[in-house]
Amino acid sequence: MTTVANPIYDTVFKYLLEDERITRTILSALLKEEVIEVETKRDEYSNIGRDNLSVFRIDFGAKIKKSNGDIQLILIELQKTWLETETLRFRQYLGAQYANKNNMRAEHRGAYAIPLVTVYLLGHKVGDIEEPVLYVRRKAFDYNDRLVEKGIPDPFIDSLTHDSIIVQIPRLQGQVNNKLDKVLSFFNQTGTDQNNKQMLDIDETAYAGDNEMLRILRRLKSAVSDAKIRHEMNVEDEFFSVIESRDTDILMRDKTIAEQNATISEQSTKISEQSTKISEQSTKISEQSTKISEQSTKISEQSTKISEQSTKISEQSTKISEQSTKISEQSTKISEQSTKISEQNTMIEEQASTIRTSIQILHKSGMSAETIAENLNMDLLLVKRYIDNNIK
Repeated sequence: MTTVANPIYDTVFKYLLEDERITRTILSALLKEEVIEVETKRDEYSNIGRDNLSVFRIDFGAKIKKSNGDIQLILIELQKTWLETETLRFRQYLGAQYANKNNMRAEHRGAYAIPLVTVYLLGHKVGDIEEPVLYVRRKAFDYNDRLVEKGIPDPFIDSLTHDSIIVQIPRLQGQVNNKLDKVLSFFNQTGTDQNNKQMLDIDETAYAGDNEMLRILRRLKSAVSDAKIRHEMNVEDEFFSVIESRDTDILMRDKTIAEQNATISEQSTKISEQSTKISEQSTKISEQSTKISEQSTKISEQSTKISEQSTKISEQSTKISEQSTKISEQSTKISEQSTKISEQNTMIEEQASTIRTSIQILHKSGMSAETIAENLNMDLLLVKRYIDNNIK
């Protein structure tokens, strides 16, 4: 076993890529095509992000040899990060690449962009994806999802799209099956020194006979004795310690906020439920009030009708009372008239009785009915009736 500097550190990674041959080896393994020439873009070494340590970015111009022997110029944007980083930051870098006029080339049909490949070396896992290395490639399809190959690649399409390679460093498990596995084995953190994570313990016999891998091994080994690199690694550790401490505080704060939000949410739910109940009760009360109002209106209408009927009955009672008074007065008059009539009848009967007696006396004295009728100025038949009644 041999001890080498950990290339996960930005300063070590930068030191490693300052060797143009090693850069070609690493990029060739990632691209799975031979990189015959590589140039680091001017001023493109940069630490960008939270506390200037979140993302380490390097841009390359590279000539690759295709399987058919053609030489192609491409741009490679390599970004390395320890921490989970917002994808917006990566998109901003890409936007800068697409907007850079220096990344265009003249074609017979106009100016088109140099094909771009993005490489992400991530110090964290991406969701539930278990594959340590992901290749995201452009494909063109027709409406029926059939692969379009004629005319592809095309500079217009290449100017607007790009391929990506994503490496999840925590997913590297030390299994070496190909050239890329060998290159990435230097980033496998399972070999980190237990007492010093700045160092990796590497089994150099695994690279016996492979000059390219041994060159990488020697480069990382030489970084161990470089005082400047060691100092910069210590600075990175200090900064990340501060970041981790801050992140812990943020996590605790976020946890507290989350708990408070959960409590507020529960209270809001209860308040909402209570509001719903109150609303339902208010609706019921409103409905009951409406019913009561309707009933009150009906009662009022009925009262009005009863009042009107009472008024009519009162008026009718008054009329009946007046009629009764009139009837009573008429009854009194009739009674008085009946009394008078009775008295008159009595007087008539007395007069009739007197006349009858007189007629009977006269008849008994020998006076004829005709003479009596003539003397009394009475109807002969009536006189005879009085005489006959006496006979009877």
